[in-house]
Amino acid sequence: MKAVFYMIIFAGALGFAACKEDPPPSLVPDKDPFLFGADLSYVNQVLDFGGVYKDAGVVTNPYKIFKDHGANLVRFRLWHNPAWTKEVYGDAGTQLYNDLKDVEKAIGLAKQQGLQVLLDFHYSDTWADPANQKIPAAWLDIKAISVLKDSVYNYTFKTLNYLKSKSLLPEYVQLGNETNCGMLYTEAPAGFPACNGCNGQWSNLRTVIKSGIQAVRDVASGAEVKVILHVADPKDVDWWFTNVVNGGEVSDFDIIGFSYYPIWHTTVTVSQLSNSVAGFKNKFNKDVMILETAYPWTTSGNDSYNNIFGGQAPVSGFPYTNQGQLDMMKSLTQEVMDGGGIGIIYWEPAWISSGMKDLWGTGSAWENNTFFDFAGEVNSGIQFMTHDYNF
Repeated sequence: MKAVFYMIIFAGALGFAACKEDPPPSLVPDKDPFLFGADLSYVNQVLDFGGVYKDAGVVTNPYKIFKDHGANLVRFRLWHNPAWTKEVYGDAGTQLYNDLKDVEKAIGLAKQQGLQVLLDFHYSDTWADPANQKIPAAWLDIKAISVLKDSVYNYTFKTLNYLKSKSLLPEYVQLGNETNCGMLYTEAPAGFPACNGCNGQWSNLRTVIKSGIQAVRDVASGAEVKVILHVADPKDVDWWFTNVVNGGEVSDFDIIGFSYYPIWHTTVTVSQLSNSVAGFKNKFNKDVMILETAYPWTTSGNDSYNNIFGGQAPVSGFPYTNQGQLDMMKSLTQEVMDGGGIGIIYWEPAWISSGMKDLWGTGSAWENNTFFDFAGEVNSGIQFMTHDYNF
């Protein structure tokens, strides 16, 4: 109080307004809000197969739960023709999941809650990640890069144009998922123009990425749609983006996105993350964000589906507890902010146990990483999105 008193005395004619503190960053008019995101790609399927979400003991729409707890962005993956998502249920299967119709439904439910949307094109009928970039079955007979380029353009354009016609155009579009070597190359048949940078096929990869970007721009036509490129593990970001932007063919994207799972991606420690983010931002003159991350709150499971995380040693200072999960997420978020990053997305924080199936099991391999306890009640990890950060 003394400081304010003396400021008033000495400011004199400058008036009382001169002694006010600067507004917090969240209130600065020209500063975009930090993106707190959740990948909720499994939610529709979990709900269809008996999953229940609760907030303060009340069964609640999961999209609303995330909105109420600070999320402003939801991410959804899109597969080309994921027929297997119906086939795994046998005669009980009634529909596909993570196809265009399911994504359309999910985007609509997210936008009803006022949430922005990131659409993640995998350019595959199944999971695309650093170890698998399988070509859609419909494209396997392609022999020329010009045809593959057109196929990527037309698929991307038609998908987004359809969503635009439904007033569901996403605010962010991700072209490829964890494309550490590239995309469209796993088990490629002879003659297919694979896009594997690790095999030196950077020209093909750049051509395909540029085609996808052009499709986004042509559909958006003035709308504010940001294009994201994505690799897993910050240690590969500099190498990958240096090769992709080489020659200037690929330049019209907006955001560098990367996955950072502290249990797996140990080359860059949590405390070093801000330096990495700042380095990417400064070198490539692009915004930077974490597109996937997660951390366990328990080593236990709630079904017979073995969990992906929990058997590894926890990161020092972050035990596998509710508080440890929350502390990890707060630390990661502050690191991204300190590096000048624009957002962080938690991967599948609502993949709770239910009767849903995937290729490997029934239930969830992730329920110990969610923001819900084994009764479906919101746990404390979700509070990282409403923490008071220095941004």
